[in-house]
Amino acid sequence: MDAVRVALLREVLAGTEWLGATRRFAGVLRGSVVAHGGGLLLVGTPEYEPWHLAAHLVDEAAWSGTPELAPTLVRHHARPSDPAHLAVGPGRIAAARRGETLLVVAPEEPAPLLERVHDARRAGVTVLALGAGEGELAALAHDTLAVPQGAELDLDSVQHLVSAAAGENGGPPRRRRGFRDRLSRLTEALTAPPPAPW
Repeated sequence: MDAVRVALLREVLAGTEWLGATRRFAGVLRGSVVAHGGGLLLVGTPEYEPWHLAAHLVDEAAWSGTPELAPTLVRHHARPSDPAHLAVGPGRIAAARRGETLLVVAPEEPAPLLERVHDARRAGVTVLALGAGEGELAALAHDTLAVPQGAELDLDSVQHLVSAAAGENGGPPRRRRGFRDRLSRLTEALTAPPPAPW
């Protein structure tokens, strides 16, 4: 779905709770990954892989100047022979640590996925969930955007709204200062001649 279609979808949804809910959730997502400098893991279920959301988040990361939004897509059936960006398996969730964010997109809650999410949360990972909005996944998540069966929007449409809003939140692109930049500024301040007396 391109920017024009997202704009049309937003126009159709004006006055509903969806626009505010997707923007709020996108703000939580963006705030979580930017605050920790990245480390976004994106996972679905064995039957539903959110590869389309991954692609949109990569685009939004580039367009917004927020590289932290670019996720690592975790696939349940990844094979070593897959291209590198598609070869990350569920073991990556087990390796996740404090400071990383796990975004779970799940229309249903398979038990093995819930166990991995539970372990990741115990390791200090921020867990966000996009899906049914009830059950154990919602209880494990730090924040949830519910897309119940029979809602006005399907899960795919909500993902488009969330990814577009994640790229918009936070204003203009920013340049992150590295250690060398900060050290250079400090050196300049310390070696600058004193101000002339008046």
